[in-house]
Amino acid sequence: MRKITLGPIAVFIAAMALTLALTLAVTLGLVGRLPLGDWRGVALAFVGLLLFVVLAIAVHRLLLRLAPLRPGKLEPGSRQEFVFNVYVLFYLVVFNSVMRSGLLPVPLLRLFYQALGARLGANSYSSGIIFDPLFVSVGSNCILGQSSMLIPHVIEGGRLEIQPIRLGDSVTVSANAIVLAGVSIGDHAIVAAGAVVPKGTRIGPGEVWGGIPARRLKPKMSVPPDSEPHP
Repeated sequence: MRKITLGPIAVFIAAMALTLALTLAVTLGLVGRLPLGDWRGVALAFVGLLLFVVLAIAVHRLLLRLAPLRPGKLEPGSRQEFVFNVYVLFYLVVFNSVMRSGLLPVPLLRLFYQALGARLGANSYSSGIIFDPLFVSVGSNCILGQSSMLIPHVIEGGRLEIQPIRLGDSVTVSANAIVLAGVSIGDHAIVAAGAVVPKGTRIGPGEVWGGIPARRLKPKMSVPPDSEPHP
């Protein structure tokens, strides 16, 4: 793992200072004036915490718009490595705590991941963890089971790389399964509980994969009639 240098740390601290200043100004300016009585402290803390996360997401997305992070290898000392280090500090310090807390209901967790850039189709939900949501694309009617993980980044010694993960429609990633960088999963496929899908794997439509490392357990299954595409 490469060391995060002072430059990205300084940018992250400045971003956090801006986020905190905006949080305090909005919280005290709006909620602080309300006659809340004995609930004043609780209300200020709750609204402040919620606003901090929302504003952190907004600042994070703004920085990525100004300095986009692209998939591929991140060479040592490159601009992309600098951007990635700022990006990962947001996750290590702020977003990872939300993702792992288990406090957000699944529908709100969907909105959280979408706010961070994940492309989630209609009726697709995750009760697991989507790392690097910006590089994850999920079709419609998919479910990511409890404690499952999608991990688009590769950190292996000095190697640092981002490879997008793509899921088709009606995909099931079962509980505790791990899908690694660069994986593509076809429509109606199933990843069994506890499986680890290796980097760059291509899972075909309707296939069932399981094991560590995951391998194909069943060939293409028949698709329910109501799921067949219409001409």
